[in-house]
Amino acid sequence: MTQVQDKAVGAALLAIGSFVFTYYSIWTLIIPFVDIDHPARKLFPPQWYAIALPVLLLTVGVTGIFGFLSFVMLKSGKKAKST
Repeated sequence: MTQVQDKAVGAALLAIGSFVFTYYSIWTLIIPFVDIDHPARKLFPPQWYAIALPVLLLTVGVTGIFGFLSFVMLKSGKKAKST
Protein backbone atom coordinates (compact mmCIF):
# COMPACT_ATOMS: atom_id res chain seq x y z
CA MET A 1 0.00 0.00 0.00
CA THR A 2 1.06 3.54 -0.57
CA GLN A 3 1.56 6.09 2.14
CA VAL A 4 -1.72 7.82 1.25
CA GLN A 5 -3.65 4.55 1.59
CA ASP A 6 -1.94 3.84 4.91
CA LYS A 7 -2.99 7.25 6.22
CA ALA A 8 -6.57 6.71 5.02
CA VAL A 9 -6.77 3.31 6.69
CA GLY A 10 -5.27 4.76 9.88
CA ALA A 11 -7.73 7.65 9.88
CA ALA A 12 -10.65 5.27 9.34
CA LEU A 13 -9.50 3.00 12.18
CA LEU A 14 -9.04 6.01 14.46
CA ALA A 15 -12.53 7.27 13.63
CA ILE A 16 -14.09 3.84 14.24
CA GLY A 17 -12.20 3.41 17.51
CA SER A 18 -13.19 6.87 18.70
CA PHE A 19 -16.84 6.22 17.86
CA VAL A 20 -16.86 2.85 19.67
CA PHE A 21 -15.14 4.34 22.72
CA THR A 22 -17.59 7.27 22.88
CA TYR A 23 -20.65 5.06 22.34
CA TYR A 24 -19.57 2.53 24.98
CA SER A 25 -18.66 5.28 27.46
CA ILE A 26 -22.05 6.94 27.09
CA TRP A 27 -23.77 3.54 27.29
CA THR A 28 -22.06 2.52 30.52
CA LEU A 29 -21.54 5.85 32.30
CA ILE A 30 -24.50 8.07 31.38
CA ILE A 31 -27.43 5.93 30.24
CA PRO A 32 -27.93 4.19 33.63
CA PHE A 33 -28.86 7.61 35.07
CA VAL A 34 -31.33 8.48 32.30
CA ASP A 35 -35.05 7.84 32.85
CA ILE A 36 -36.32 4.53 31.52
CA ASP A 37 -38.93 6.15 29.26
CA HIS A 38 -36.46 8.63 27.71
CA PRO A 39 -36.06 8.28 23.90
CA ALA A 40 -32.25 8.13 24.19
CA ARG A 41 -32.58 4.69 25.79
CA LYS A 42 -33.78 3.30 22.45
CA LEU A 43 -30.35 3.99 20.94
CA PHE A 44 -28.62 1.56 23.32
CA PRO A 45 -29.06 -2.15 24.08
CA PRO A 46 -29.92 -3.29 27.62
CA GLN A 47 -27.24 -2.65 30.26
CA TRP A 48 -26.62 -6.39 30.68
CA TYR A 49 -24.89 -6.43 27.29
CA ALA A 50 -22.45 -3.73 28.42
CA ILE A 51 -20.81 -6.36 30.63
CA ALA A 52 -21.60 -9.55 28.69
CA LEU A 53 -20.18 -8.35 25.36
CA PRO A 54 -16.68 -7.41 26.59
CA VAL A 55 -16.51 -10.59 28.71
CA LEU A 56 -17.45 -12.68 25.68
CA LEU A 57 -14.90 -10.92 23.45
CA LEU A 58 -12.19 -11.28 26.08
CA THR A 59 -12.96 -14.98 26.56
CA VAL A 60 -12.91 -15.66 22.82
CA GLY A 61 -9.68 -13.66 22.40
CA VAL A 62 -7.83 -15.37 25.25
CA THR A 63 -9.05 -18.79 24.10
CA GLY A 64 -7.83 -18.03 20.57
CA ILE A 65 -4.42 -16.91 21.80
CA PHE A 66 -3.92 -19.96 24.01
CA GLY A 67 -5.25 -22.24 21.27
CA PHE A 68 -2.74 -20.81 18.83
CA LEU A 69 0.10 -21.14 21.34
CA SER A 70 -0.89 -24.75 22.06
CA PHE A 71 -0.96 -25.53 18.34
CA VAL A 72 2.49 -24.02 17.81
CA MET A 73 3.93 -25.84 20.82
CA LEU A 74 2.51 -29.18 19.68
CA LYS A 75 3.75 -28.65 16.15
CA SER A 76 7.26 -27.69 17.32
CA GLY A 77 7.30 -30.71 19.66
CA LYS A 78 6.56 -33.05 16.75
CA LYS A 79 9.39 -31.44 14.72
CA ALA A 80 11.83 -31.96 17.60
CA LYS A 81 10.90 -35.66 17.88
CA SER A 82 11.26 -36.32 14.15
CA THR A 83 14.78 -34.83 13.87
